[in-house]
Amino acid sequence: MAVAPPSPIANFDSRLQLLIEAVVDYAIFVLDPGGHVASWNRGAQKLKGWTRDEIVGRHFSVFYPPEAVATGWPQEELRRAARDGRFEDEGWRVRKDGSRFWANVVITALREPDTGELSGFAKVTRDLSERRRHEEALRASEEAFRLLVNGIADHGIFMLDAEGNVRSWNRGAELIHGYTGSEIMGRHFGIFFSSQDRAAGKPERELALARADGRFEDEGWRVRKDGSRFWGRVLVTPIHGSSGQLAGYAKVTQDLSVQRKIADLERSTRRMNEFLAMLAHELRNPLAPIRNAVTIMQKLDEQLPAPVQRMRDVIDRQLTQMTRLVDDLLDVSRLTTGKIKLRCEPVDMSEVVARSVETVRPLIEGRAHALSVEVPPGPHPVHGDPTRLAQVLQNLLVNAAKYTAEGGRITVTLRRPEGSIEVSVADNGRGIAPEELEHMFELFAQGATGLSPTATDTGLGVGLALARTLVQMHGGSMSAHSEGVGKGATFGFRLPLAPVRPSASA
Repeated sequence: MAVAPPSPIANFDSRLQLLIEAVVDYAIFVLDPGGHVASWNRGAQKLKGWTRDEIVGRHFSVFYPPEAVATGWPQEELRRAARDGRFEDEGWRVRKDGSRFWANVVITALREPDTGELSGFAKVTRDLSERRRHEEALRASEEAFRLLVNGIADHGIFMLDAEGNVRSWNRGAELIHGYTGSEIMGRHFGIFFSSQDRAAGKPERELALARADGRFEDEGWRVRKDGSRFWGRVLVTPIHGSSGQLAGYAKVTQDLSVQRKIADLERSTRRMNEFLAMLAHELRNPLAPIRNAVTIMQKLDEQLPAPVQRMRDVIDRQLTQMTRLVDDLLDVSRLTTGKIKLRCEPVDMSEVVARSVETVRPLIEGRAHALSVEVPPGPHPVHGDPTRLAQVLQNLLVNAAKYTAEGGRITVTLRRPEGSIEVSVADNGRGIAPEELEHMFELFAQGATGLSPTATDTGLGVGLALARTLVQMHGGSMSAHSEGVGKGATFGFRLPLAPVRPSASA
């Protein structure tokens, strides 16, 4: 009796079962209508950790975290699959050892072909943990980049679409331009330009040049929300998609208004210094022959009538004042250009005091001031430039003589605080208002309070500024003190004490 060959359907079912069993990257198994595992392939064992003998007959809710089981989510999945014929989801699932993995699941309702009765469910599970890790890392990177860009406050960084409309907006852009994100989003970036620039097509030209050259960089005036202008540096870069099509533009804006003002001030200061140097040199030329004429007239003292002698002495005093002003101008010019050089050597400050007093004595005596000099005995050594130190003290003495009424009192004092030497010049003159004290050493600063200046009180307001700078170049400091208007003033400077070198005989 011949044996009948297997039916084609039986062969197909057998091969399908072998195929399902051979798949190891997907968990493929069947559930009965109540959700109990009825079949189990090798991929399911590899993914979830249970063997066929361990899992068949158990409810599939064992694959879900406790919180999902508590909400009835496994039964909800079966209900939706039975209702719609298919259900797909992604979420956390649990292995046999308790570890979790991110899974994609597809549940398909199985029905009897003749009656349509539900006979169970086919479930396919795929492990997407690696993909999720990549996605999480990408999201974290994008979030970190977003926070970084948004945290930049001194650069406006934002995106434009292909037509130039704003699509993103960081904190720096808000601070620079004045618009919040909700106010500017979707508006054309031409709003940042003046009406003249918009009429000239400058916004469109920026984008066209960026497309043509791969980037566009420029500096110019831009407009804030309140209508004020700022000097900005902009960089526009086109952004292309994966297929090469233009997706939009990245734009970076930096407010350089402060830097521009500083540059303008530097140029103005440089021009002023050049003018001062030229003015001082030009003024020195006519002073030389006037000084020669006065010197000749002084030699003819007995031959000149008394009125001429008085006029000669006036010219001499004013010429001395003019020469000092010109020298101050030259020194200011040298200071601002860094051309003053100190010729330092061991210096006894008592000698500097004596020389300075003798130089200024004619001015002091001419105003009938009582002068007192208090210098303790012994050497008072510093390391410095004797000429420049004498210039500092002479400036203080001239300042005291100028701003003290005739018949006043001036006191020069040298002290030896610990590790330093201090020289001060005190007077009982017009004094200084408290609000002016901190400005006394600024260039071209002159006190506005006190007595009206006389002819000999005129000046440029550079002497104290020059004196303080020279003292600082010696590593020292300068101070000013006054009890107020009409109560006199004290100016002093302190220098580091230099060690006394032993003499050869010692």
